Amino acid sequence: MVNSTNIHRHVSLKPYNTFGIDVAAEYMVEIHSKEELVTALDDESLRELPILVLGGGSNILFTGDVKGLVLLDRLTGIELLSQNDEYITIKAGAGVNWHELVIYTVKQGWGGLENLSLIPGTVGAAPIQNIGAYGAELKDTFVELEALQLDNRTIVTISKEQCQFGYRDSIFKRSAKGKFMILSVTFRLHKKSLLNTRYGAIEQQLEAMGISVPTVEAVSEAVIAIRTSKLPDPKKIGNAGSFFKNPEIPQEQFEQLHQTYPDLVSYPAGPSKVKIAAGWLIEKAGWKGKIVGNVGMHSQQALVLVNHGNASGKELLEHAFRVQEDVQQKFGVLLEMEVNIR
Repeated sequence: MVNSTNIHRHVSLKPYNTFGIDVAAEYMVEIHSKEELVTALDDESLRELPILVLGGGSNILFTGDVKGLVLLDRLTGIELLSQNDEYITIKAGAGVNWHELVIYTVKQGWGGLENLSLIPGTVGAAPIQNIGAYGAELKDTFVELEALQLDNRTIVTISKEQCQFGYRDSIFKRSAKGKFMILSVTFRLHKKSLLNTRYGAIEQQLEAMGISVPTVEAVSEAVIAIRTSKLPDPKKIGNAGSFFKNPEIPQEQFEQLHQTYPDLVSYPAGPSKVKIAAGWLIEKAGWKGKIVGNVGMHSQQALVLVNHGNASGKELLEHAFRVQEDVQQKFGVLLEMEVNIR
């Protein structure tokens, strides 16, 4: 049996999700080591239960109580694996706070993660979402990950190719959803700066900071400043960051929209496709800053669905559906939810 002090029964998950939704987990176990994980999964009273792995709870919306076992991933540690004149390879535990990992690498002068500063969540959740911001994605520095296959309790290594990364997407959101618990992630970072400052407002922010020759640390500070000015702090108001993906639409559809809306914000998305800003669509449809009951889209960033009070997950989801339906009616574009609905 798992040590009884490690098993929590009928425990509120409100402190473990950034929306602040008060739902209960039937069972919950905090995992600090591989040994604890194996012991918990071998426990007779827990063995047959459905499993939900939870990291920082920053990309999930709970709409009801969670039946079965919640594994809180608290696997920590950062290990240097190898290095040469150009690159350094490190491995981080899945329970490491993502931003703390970024700051650690930035302070060493290692490049690659600086544009992903201040993204909430843990290292283990990052590959699931293929997190990205300001022209960078996790897959740009990802090498491989180590995971426990939950059905047969075996530890496997999964390569970049096997992860099938896409825009805010991976195999872990599709065919492998709920089948693995990520234990660690390996990254290859640059020792020599290859900075990406062209996306968003990074160059303007660096200029405002008086920096003409940026460093990895300066880019990270610029990103932090931008995100802090635009995005609400989950500790102050419940949210999970961007709730919708930026949709990719055919070039022909974009040109038709652009004729009607010349200020439509867009980015190249490969052959015959254009990525358009979901936040622009939501704002143009009139939802930015609009509050319905206890929920609404944030007044500074229309992409962010926020919990203004003690809203339930169902209330938040209903509002997301309202916004989704209205945007589709007005622009003919279906917004896809980025957050995991549970």
